[in-house]
Amino acid sequence: MAPLLLQLAVLCVALAAAALILISMVAFITATNVPLLHQHEEEKFFLNAKGQKETLPSIWDSPTKQLSVVVPSYNEEKRLPVMMDEALGYLEKRQKQDPSFTYEVIVVDDGSKDQTSKVAFKYCQKYGSDKVRVITLVKNRGKGGAIRMGVFSSRGKKILMADADGATKFPDVEKLEKGLNDLQPWPDQMAIACGSRAHLEKESIAQRSYFRTLLMYGFHFLVWFLCVKGIRDTQCGFKLLTREAASRTFSSLHIERWAFDVELLYIAQFFKIPIAEIAVNWTEIEGSKLVPFWSWLQMGKDLLFIRLRYLTGAWRLEQTRKVN
Repeated sequence: MAPLLLQLAVLCVALAAAALILISMVAFITATNVPLLHQHEEEKFFLNAKGQKETLPSIWDSPTKQLSVVVPSYNEEKRLPVMMDEALGYLEKRQKQDPSFTYEVIVVDDGSKDQTSKVAFKYCQKYGSDKVRVITLVKNRGKGGAIRMGVFSSRGKKILMADADGATKFPDVEKLEKGLNDLQPWPDQMAIACGSRAHLEKESIAQRSYFRTLLMYGFHFLVWFLCVKGIRDTQCGFKLLTREAASRTFSSLHIERWAFDVELLYIAQFFKIPIAEIAVNWTEIEGSKLVPFWSWLQMGKDLLFIRLRYLTGAWRLEQTRKVN
């Protein structure tokens, strides 16, 4: 009996090793180089409040605003107005209290099939294109790809990622700013503050099915085991980066869909960029684009491939390069 069990154990180990080698080969062969920001000609411009084309700025230009807010949006014509009203209400009030405070909101329409761009453009007409800009992508890139497009077209010293559903209370940006300042001195002017929902985990578990809870714990384990240590909530869409941290991380980013946050933080930890995790007020909003099982499966595959591709050298992290 014992020899048979030993043979089975050896066989299982051999099969697992063979599977890992095969998956590593697939990950290596299918890997792409650090992606350039391939822009369709129409994506190099935005429309000003008069409907005239103007060339988008670059992350490599000197900053001219204190804060850029990048809002990735896919089929968000219904949810976007609530978020924009809250964000712009806060930003306008803050500017009145402190005239030296300057900002811009960049809505990136990620190839929507609805009227997202038209809804967003109304805010451009109301507040002016110096404060609100709309970038309309020709085709859907994914959340990470949309944010990357917005980041590379931003003018702020600090860049905030904010979801279009308004799930995070926008005034909590002040919490992230404090968290960012507490990390000073910033090495090479780089630092990141991540909004976190980890403190709400018990409440969310009580409202979720056992299956979704199991998926959540499985995803958290894979994030910790394969990619990012010390961050309890990598997926909150509310993140604040210094301009230098944004250019360094997003210029190395490969993943353009839901798991992009994990690679972003993996890159940040590789470059030893200090990261603060800050609790924020968050409410689940109906209309999520995530399909529970298949989206988590895709993210799980992405996590494994992130690790294997960096481990095998298919992807390499280098010093910041300019992206044309």
